[in-house]
Amino acid sequence: MLHALRLFLVGLCLIIAVPAMATDPVLGSWINPRGSVTVTTGACQDRLCGWVSHANAEALTDANDAGIPHLVGTTLLQDYRPKGQGHWAGRVFVPDMGRTFYSTIDQQGPDQLKISGCILGGLFCRSQLWHRVKTG
Repeated sequence: MLHALRLFLVGLCLIIAVPAMATDPVLGSWINPRGSVTVTTGACQDRLCGWVSHANAEALTDANDAGIPHLVGTTLLQDYRPKGQGHWAGRVFVPDMGRTFYSTIDQQGPDQLKISGCILGGLFCRSQLWHRVKTG
């Protein structure tokens, strides 16, 4: 009986310890508007990040010309923290510019993210709508 109680408590602790991000709808694979880059989002410590999981030849060439020889695996979405339901703030790395910018992610629906890169503390931003990669 005591053994069963211990197992139950250990299981409960494991469930509680799983970060809330594990069920976050922003997790998954997302493709940019041009269809040239796919990013897979996931937890990086207690934050949200996104890594290039696929890039077409043009994106690979652009990144290489900017000094990024290995685009696949590069962390584009960096250190995003939740700022409310469906909103995050962090940094975005733009490979063809070789620069990192302040960024926000706003979930527009279950299959669409608005990713913005900003300068001057968010005064001027450029945004793209990324779409969830359908599996199956």
